[in-house]
Order: sequence, then C-alpha cells, then structure tokens
Amino acid sequence: MNEKKIYEGIIFDLVRKDVLINGKTYPRDIIRHPGGVGVLCVRDGKVLLVRQFRPAISEETLEIPAGKLEYGEDPMKCGLRELNEEAGMEADELKLIQILVSTPGFCDERIYIYEAVNPQTADHFLAQDEDEDVDSLWLSIEEAYEKVKSCQIKDAKTIIALQHAMLNR
Repeated sequence: MNEKKIYEGIIFDLVRKDVLINGKTYPRDIIRHPGGVGVLCVRDGKVLLVRQFRPAISEETLEIPAGKLEYGEDPMKCGLRELNEEAGMEADELKLIQILVSTPGFCDERIYIYEAVNPQTADHFLAQDEDEDVDSLWLSIEEAYEKVKSCQIKDAKTIIALQHAMLNR
C-alpha cells in the first residue's frame, strides 16, 4: 500500500502508510527503526547490568548491555560490540533468547536478546560512543530480579533477559 515519509531522524523515521482493513483503507503513522540488541551476561551467578541516563524518560535505568542496530547489520555482531563497548566484556558466542517487538501498534523495531556464552573480560577494549555515559555493575541474579519485581528495572528487554536468567539459574 501507499507509504510516505513524514520525518527522517537520526534514530528513527516516521512514515504515513495506508493499510487495508476489512476492505477499507485507513492511514497509520509508523515509526521505522533499525532495531536493537541486548545481551544477557551471567558469570558466577551474577548478571552484568549497565546504568545510564535515558533522556526520553528523564530517568537513570539499569539495563543489560544493549545498542541500536544499523540497517542491515548482523544483530550478533552488534551484540558482541555493545557488550565490549559498554562493559569491557566479550564472549565466545551469543545464543538467541528472544526477539522482542516492543510496540507493534506503531513501530517496526525488533530487539534481539542474546545470552553471552562463556563471557570473559575483553583483551581489547572498544571505546564507548561519545554520546554515551555508561557504568557497569554486577548483581546476583536474585538481586537483579528483585529490582524487576519492585519496578526499579522497567526496561522490557532487561526484564525478559532477567526472567530467562531466573528460569535457567
């Protein structure tokens, strides 16, 4: 159906698309986003989280290491890069936990959630993006999950990853 770009941004684009529902055409505003990747990193019963300020919600968050994909980028390569940039860690490989569609009513973003296999401190550290100020910390899986239950952790990808960690500890 017909689609027209309304706005082109640095993180997402906004399009107006005509969609056919029950034989009738309706306009819909849709955010086009390249997607993201989050990495659950568990070592010795502890989970790696990063703390950062999120301007969209004006709050500091605790999240698993994560980042935005570039269009066409391999999610696994992005995840390995973000794990290193944000926390100085690397892994032998990443195992897919889930693909999250956060807001399918108006956004096409997909977030790939991986688990780091054999995580270790990186031999070579990648610099954080210049527009990031991220600190990392390790919490026991149980302590991190308590922060989910008390609504101190609100980020969807992190909640899914921590639920996975709790089920597989």
